[in-house]
Amino acid sequence: MLKDYVALTKPSIIRLNAIAAFGGFWVASKWDNLHWLLLLYMLIGSALTMASACVINNYWDRELDKKMERTRNRALPTNRLKPTNVLIYGIVLGIIGLAILFILVNPLSGWLGLLGFFVYVVIYTMWLKRSSTWSTSIGGISGAMPPVIGYCAVTNDVDAGAWILFALLFLWQPAHFWSLAIRRVEEYRAAGFPLLPVVKGIPRTKLQMLPYIVLLIPTGILMFTYGYVGYTYLIISLLGGVLWLYHTLTGVRAKDDNKWARTNFFISINYLMVVFLVMIADTNGAIG
Repeated sequence: MLKDYVALTKPSIIRLNAIAAFGGFWVASKWDNLHWLLLLYMLIGSALTMASACVINNYWDRELDKKMERTRNRALPTNRLKPTNVLIYGIVLGIIGLAILFILVNPLSGWLGLLGFFVYVVIYTMWLKRSSTWSTSIGGISGAMPPVIGYCAVTNDVDAGAWILFALLFLWQPAHFWSLAIRRVEEYRAAGFPLLPVVKGIPRTKLQMLPYIVLLIPTGILMFTYGYVGYTYLIISLLGGVLWLYHTLTGVRAKDDNKWARTNFFISINYLMVVFLVMIADTNGAIG
């Protein structure tokens, strides 16, 4: 049962977002005067808030999850856990997480956490996921909050650095998620989710990935231009972005959509991981 409760929080998503939050914190700190206790509070608070949103997402989608092979064996669709208990669990996680952000970090980080929670749970899960192809793009607002929360935990200000970090995660998400959606398009169709590849088709989805990746590339340049990172980050982020863009372009003529989407998904995950790790290492030109 404990394993099921942990799984409801989607640990893999929390790990990836924790790295992004840590990256935002580190960029704002610039290797100087690191407040380790503040970092710990920020990571715990944001992780619990994200966990809460994921748990409530699982609660709200429990009936639709029964229709998808990828999700039908989760704890709620198989009745291993009671929905009421899961909802209470999610609410408690959210209250603790937001309290930590508001009280032990700063109010701005708390409001950003609450915004991310609201967009993911209310706008994305309860509304757009069931009614519009815009769910992925608009839902990306919530996924872009972790590095901004980390950054603002230090600066207590939404300045250029916060907006650039927001843009990095916001622009990364659609092409990343649509790669998964293409592989699972029939499952999403059966479950009734109006995702872009379900409604508009796979060819249109591949084309719509391109503007996001094209716009993603300049974020690396802006991070460098504003002095947050050095040449190492600039070069690696540009090379990674161009590689991802090139592979996405090959999708236009790809004959095996599943194979292409699997590789594109793999590239997207590693792009984000590498970019943030290098960002942490090369903050303020530390290795640039």
